[in-house]
Amino acid sequence: MNNEIMRHSLSHIMAAAVKQLWPNVKFAIGPSIENGFYYDFDFGEDKVSPEDLIKIENKMRELIKQDVKFEKSETSVEQALEKEKTQEYKAELIKELEEKGEKKVSYYKLGDFEDLCRGPHLESTGEVDPDVFKLTKLAGAYWRGDEKNQMLTRIYGVAFSNKKELDNYLQMLEEAKERDHRKIGKEQELFLIDPMVGIGLPMWQPKGAMLWRIMEDFWYREHLKAGYELVRTPHIGSRKLWETSGHWGFYNESMFPPLEISRSLEEVEQGKQVEAKEEYLLKPMNCPFHVMIYKSKIRSYRELPVRWAECATVYRYEKSGELFGLTRVRGFTQDDAHIICTKEQAEKELSRVLDFIIFVFKSFGFNDYKVYLSTRDPESDKYAGTDEGWEFTEKALEKIAEEKKLDVVRDIGGAVFYGPKLDFKIKDCLGREWQCSTLQYDFNLPEKFDMTYIDKEGNKQRPYMLHRALFGSFERFIGVLIEHYAGAFPVWLSPVQVKIISVGEKHIEYCQKLKDEFNQEDIRVEVDDSDETVGNKIRKAVAEKSPYILVIGDKEISSDKLAVRDRGQRDTREISQEEFIQEIKDKVKNKK
Repeated sequence: MNNEIMRHSLSHIMAAAVKQLWPNVKFAIGPSIENGFYYDFDFGEDKVSPEDLIKIENKMRELIKQDVKFEKSETSVEQALEKEKTQEYKAELIKELEEKGEKKVSYYKLGDFEDLCRGPHLESTGEVDPDVFKLTKLAGAYWRGDEKNQMLTRIYGVAFSNKKELDNYLQMLEEAKERDHRKIGKEQELFLIDPMVGIGLPMWQPKGAMLWRIMEDFWYREHLKAGYELVRTPHIGSRKLWETSGHWGFYNESMFPPLEISRSLEEVEQGKQVEAKEEYLLKPMNCPFHVMIYKSKIRSYRELPVRWAECATVYRYEKSGELFGLTRVRGFTQDDAHIICTKEQAEKELSRVLDFIIFVFKSFGFNDYKVYLSTRDPESDKYAGTDEGWEFTEKALEKIAEEKKLDVVRDIGGAVFYGPKLDFKIKDCLGREWQCSTLQYDFNLPEKFDMTYIDKEGNKQRPYMLHRALFGSFERFIGVLIEHYAGAFPVWLSPVQVKIISVGEKHIEYCQKLKDEFNQEDIRVEVDDSDETVGNKIRKAVAEKSPYILVIGDKEISSDKLAVRDRGQRDTREISQEEFIQEIKDKVKNKK
């Protein structure tokens, strides 16, 4: 059985069940999605709670047991609009089809329930195994994804080929709940998002900031070793910059409105007027700034390739309902770099970047990933650049990916207007894919800003430009790391590598002495000298998932050995301080 058709059919079975339980409900859309299905409903004044999902499931299983047929029919647009007089969401969809020139629309009938739908569906409900699906959650969803529209109730379900697959997936969902980076971030005091500051704008607490710093130090060190130079650019840029780059017209759905810089807040409140407005925008990306640095002087072919890297915070408009912890935010720090080179250098630079991406993944414990090659739609004329440039860069991307033996999926038409790209999606320990690294050609900015270099013959040439990000963004990558490791970071990444617990007040001074000695060796240590029982302190340290715990009492002070409790172990082991320090240093060096 085709899973997609089965899942789509289940969304309609669910809609029929909901209609029986809430006769006045209004229907929006109900597609199949990856691993399942959903349907959007307008329940009006009726209230629906998560507890109602069981009732809906039971009603769905009744319909499955009854083996009700899916009966397809067609009707004219006029008749359909008459039929949907009380169903405004369906009526809106029909009017859109009419505007596109459609004369007829199709319906599927399921007993007393009839739904506007193109299909296809199963022959009957009896083809569905009642044990292969489960309704999972309720969520709010604006009609057509627009915050100006009515908020609807979305009911999600999952469905698989057999019960074993379903059970495995549900077990994975439970594990995912425990690994949720928002939950762990709060428990371990890593980051904070407060509406008073602004939704989608994370703040980093000391341990989270330390994790960030470890990653950033790694990033800077490896970039300098890889032949990159560092640049820094502002958080805002003039309107003219973004108009020239094309972002004003092509990227405005993801940009915040302009800031007026020609008046202070005080002058605005006083109603003071100015003759000429100065408008700036929060930057959604760094590219135009790097281009302007390039254009600050005439460049020779001898200077190429230029590799400029920057960890810079960018700002992109996201609807409030789409924000999610660290993985979907409005302000994030992109680990950006631009490589400006000749056509002859492009393939080699591409190869270097792919090696760099794979090195970063392995350093952070990600060995399973998939690569998506986004190319242009040959039938469309929306793209910047020439046919020759596109053919060369698409082939270069595909060739290098194949040479590296990467698992590549081709996405025809998936390229943005300014160039083809490779997107890397890493798989975490639960097998979930996360979008991270990106490597992209850009034909737009070199043309828009008239970027040139002087070749060997003294002629002006247009350089090739590569965009690339390794983490993608620090925020998203840290969110993925938290979930991948469930907060139990490897020693080299742990914000606190050693937790020292004092048995009593008289042992605190020795604990602080140990901490100072570890700090001198660049080992990150935290002392718990609170007035609690040792048992409580140990339980807290275990919950914080510190790699090592040291309990210091009379016996430990008088011994020349440390009693070390490793994460996940109940027993302790004895080791000298010098050996323990070297063990940690070895793990840091080997990224363990």
